[in-house]
Amino acid sequence: MRVVLAEDLFLLRDGLVRLLEAYDFEIAAAVETGPELARALAELEPDVAVVDVRLPPTHTDEGLQCALEARRKKPGLPVLVLSQHVEQLYARELLADGSGGVGYLLKDRVFDADQFVDAVRRVAAGGTAMDPQVIQQLLSRRAADDQPLARLTPRETEVLELMAQGRTNAAIAERLVVTERAIAKHTANIFAKLGLEVSDDDNRRVLAVLAYLDHGR
Repeated sequence: MRVVLAEDLFLLRDGLVRLLEAYDFEIAAAVETGPELARALAELEPDVAVVDVRLPPTHTDEGLQCALEARRKKPGLPVLVLSQHVEQLYARELLADGSGGVGYLLKDRVFDADQFVDAVRRVAAGGTAMDPQVIQQLLSRRAADDQPLARLTPRETEVLELMAQGRTNAAIAERLVVTERAIAKHTANIFAKLGLEVSDDDNRRVLAVLAYLDHGR
């Protein structure tokens, strides 16, 4: 699996390269600036991009803007964002096309190698890997002015957050210490209240929920 990595801090970039190589990823490019990232994404066509939000020369949103532009040119290009902060506007824009292969992790909440590598693989496979804090902020902002989300019960909101992280019904049931049948019922209620078609495909249902959250922002 070929990876383009963008991180301006040398020690962190080098550490990520060594970590990914240890798990049999091929590093197609490891860059530190926005222009380098744009070229790498256009020329190398990686299986997944792991991108810091803030890169030189602007140190604002250079990395994420490059990733968004690359996804506009190649819809569905898998992108895993690493950030110190939740950039709500750009997180929503990243999710807006609903084509999958997206992730948003907060650097200081990645606690072990397996967690990070699992997120990279999940995104590369077309799924999602969202930090719970990112999901909570997206949900809270949308719920404030959106009636369908306001109709969800606290338990349904909790299930929705776990779904958006990319968890299966079995994983959600284990996390909440309930049966899979109970989670299936909550899931059906969520989709009914949000006006979304129920699907047994975990990736598609997560993408549908995220696309709904982004719609009309």
